[in-house]
Amino acid sequence: MLTIEQAQRSDVPDIVALLADDFLGAGRERTGDDALQVYLAAFDAIDRDPNNTLYVARDSGLTVGCFQLTFVPGLSFGGRPRAQIESVRTLTSRRGQGIGQMMMAFAVARAREHGCCLVQLSTHKQRSDAHRFYERIGFVASHEGMKLALV
Repeated sequence: MLTIEQAQRSDVPDIVALLADDFLGAGRERTGDDALQVYLAAFDAIDRDPNNTLYVARDSGLTVGCFQLTFVPGLSFGGRPRAQIESVRTLTSRRGQGIGQMMMAFAVARAREHGCCLVQLSTHKQRSDAHRFYERIGFVASHEGMKLALV
């Protein structure tokens, strides 16, 4: 049975493995015991922030997905917050089984409960499968995102 629950500190190695489990993450994420401390510190910072939550999807105890949900206060839209979804990953061997759809439905429900005016996310231009997935569940590519790398 698939469940979605708030991630615990002990989930960090599984989450990092999910983040590194694709062609972009493999070159971006750090692995090994020495790197774990960096990720644990990041988890602790997220865990202390009431506007941020990391979630994991589990199937019979196996971590099969993850995402981060952030509530962003703002003045636009009548001062209503928006929800930002980040770091969405599904275990490669489990893609196409409804895990991503369940995670996104969960995130949207939390955003509604929080009074958000919209849910937003960004996805890398090379992730064409992800683009099709997000469009299929109702997301619209309404803006052009821009980033400035600082590292």
